[in-house]
Amino acid sequence: MKNTTTTTELYEYADGYNYSSYYPYDKDDAAPCSLRDTWTFVSNFAPLAYILVFILALVGNILVLCVIRRYRQSRHNLCSFSLTDTFLLHLAISDLLLAMTLPFFAVQWINEWIFGLFACKIAGVLFSLNVYCGVLFLACISFDRYLAIVHAVNISWRRKSCHAQLACAVIWIVCLGLTVVDMHYRDVVLLYGRNQQVCQVVFSQESSQQWQIGMQLVSLFLGFVFPLLVMLYCYICIFKALCHTSTRRQKRRSLRLIVSLVVVFVVSWAPYNALRMTDSLKKLGVIVNSCGLNNVLDMGILVTESMGLAHCALNPLLYGLVGIKFRRELAQMCKAVLGLQGCLGLAGWAQSRGSTRRPTGSFSSVDSENTSSVMA
Repeated sequence: MKNTTTTTELYEYADGYNYSSYYPYDKDDAAPCSLRDTWTFVSNFAPLAYILVFILALVGNILVLCVIRRYRQSRHNLCSFSLTDTFLLHLAISDLLLAMTLPFFAVQWINEWIFGLFACKIAGVLFSLNVYCGVLFLACISFDRYLAIVHAVNISWRRKSCHAQLACAVIWIVCLGLTVVDMHYRDVVLLYGRNQQVCQVVFSQESSQQWQIGMQLVSLFLGFVFPLLVMLYCYICIFKALCHTSTRRQKRRSLRLIVSLVVVFVVSWAPYNALRMTDSLKKLGVIVNSCGLNNVLDMGILVTESMGLAHCALNPLLYGLVGIKFRRELAQMCKAVLGLQGCLGLAGWAQSRGSTRRPTGSFSSVDSENTSSVMA
């Protein structure tokens, strides 16, 4: 049974971005902008992209959670491992929750939204919440590494993850507060020109432009600019500190890892945020509006949004599997579940990569309390 109570000329991506049909007329010919190509592209691209990210993120982040659970149980103390491991735990939870919303939006573009208004609001809130939380937890991980290496914060203090739990709680609460607008305005509506229901944010005509621009600017700053500045500052300081204590080989490996972390984050989210900024400038009248520009923004934002979502599938690789201790725990867990022969290759790989040093702190990609091997 359909919940649609209104028909709208607005339709949008999973994160709440309004397509260019908000401006349905081309100034040159005073005719409605054709959305046929955009609808066709979205219907073909979005389901494939969302399902692929969902599968990869589901496997990777469940694996991270299982390893962290095994590690925590072996310590018999909730406050026994480092702040980075706590942030990594919350990052994996956030990425997993984000990934769980993607099949719903994939079904929406294959057919229509069939899950009702309540599920629409919950899925929208979870999507926005975990986009914000994910990037902020990445910033927290880099800041913790900065404190450990550059300022050599006391190890016994840092290993008590209870200090990180408060920071994580604050992040969850703040990001949840940012999704209140999304929950209030999200609704199930009928696409203009198509008999298809979609779950989207629908603003009133009076407040539409102000709210949309405001939310895009908040998303740009909190979801990209601020975390990027924190990561750049922390990792540059970390590398400078390692240059004075590490061997040439360790410095090269540290630099490669630092560059990979920053570059993957920038490549994943910079194009999306650049197009969102272009859309905000268009709404403010700084950029001349046209149907051609709208079509570029519609398709471009969908593609770049998918690149950003792919980051939640890459995080387990960037912040987990490159860590020596993480690989060792993974090999032991695999051995316990599948037996010795089933994990012989994985165990050998973990031992060969970590046989020369045995870090004692975090098992993430920045895993040792020793400054000579933290980023190795």
